[in-house]
Amino acid sequence: MPLTRRALLAAGGFAGLTLGVAPGLRGGLTEAAAEAIAFVEGGPVPDQPLVAVGPHVHVIVAPDGFPTPENRGLMANITFVVGAKGVVVVDTGSSVRIAEMAIRGLRALTPKPVVGIVVTHYHGDHWLGNHGFVDAFGTDLPIWSLAGTRVEIAGATGTLWQESMLKWTNGATLGTRIVPPNRDVEHGFEVALGDVTLRMHHHGRAHTPFDLCVEVVEDRIMCVGDVLMDRRIANMDDGSFKGTIDVIDRLAATAAPKIWLPGHGRPGPDVATWQRELFAGIWETCMKAVEDGVPIEGALALALKDPRVASRAAETAGWDRNIGKYVSLAYLEAEQAQF
Repeated sequence: MPLTRRALLAAGGFAGLTLGVAPGLRGGLTEAAAEAIAFVEGGPVPDQPLVAVGPHVHVIVAPDGFPTPENRGLMANITFVVGAKGVVVVDTGSSVRIAEMAIRGLRALTPKPVVGIVVTHYHGDHWLGNHGFVDAFGTDLPIWSLAGTRVEIAGATGTLWQESMLKWTNGATLGTRIVPPNRDVEHGFEVALGDVTLRMHHHGRAHTPFDLCVEVVEDRIMCVGDVLMDRRIANMDDGSFKGTIDVIDRLAATAAPKIWLPGHGRPGPDVATWQRELFAGIWETCMKAVEDGVPIEGALALALKDPRVASRAAETAGWDRNIGKYVSLAYLEAEQAQF
């Protein structure tokens, strides 16, 4: 059988396969060896621009919201906070090759080293790139997260995400190994980079039970992971509609950010307002449906009559495929809230 990525995937057990060559040594390899590494690890990811969001904040805005073979898994934003003492990365992307692309962009921006990573939550499109950063900046690189996120990544959830990204991208993420967080933090933890400070926020269950939001204090920018998305609804299987609304309100009250930087989509001042109104429309409709005895099958039609919901349909990625599921999840949460 010829050696193909499809054959490797079918054989199984290749999710952690690498050739053990550090990225810094690849420039001296023969062309054949370099091609072999590219084959095993997936092909290179085209460079993406770094967008300046504030004096200290630059972001690679992922062009797609869902993983495909065409985007090679590049679906989540990668954020760099550049301070006098170095760079902190907020979420590292979906693969080692995506991380290498991000590091190329960072090198064009600054020679300062990466001194830490923040993982906002345990979904793999936000942390599988840890592999590339520890290869480039050392295995002792601090990787901060909530303890619950670390436990999920180090366990079955991490493996499931590694395998799922391989399947969704048809092997483009081959060679990416799991590198869990190694530093537990709590609400209020700060990282000082000399001229800029990162402050961690955890206000309860939103997108997941363990969402960590990162306030770039001097720039008044809030990196929210998947608590918010721009023109897209987050996967809410592990989340809470009511909790998300509460977290948005607490972040706005305690930090008053000028810019909300979501895990998917473009940052801006109105990202929180856009999603809060949508979630409030879904949540309040479902609460009333439960109170009035409307069965779950009737909740979607009611939600779509709410102008806060209906007005979002045309501009929300994946709307037709997902709005029914999101209303059902909100209805089940509303039922639980009645007890």
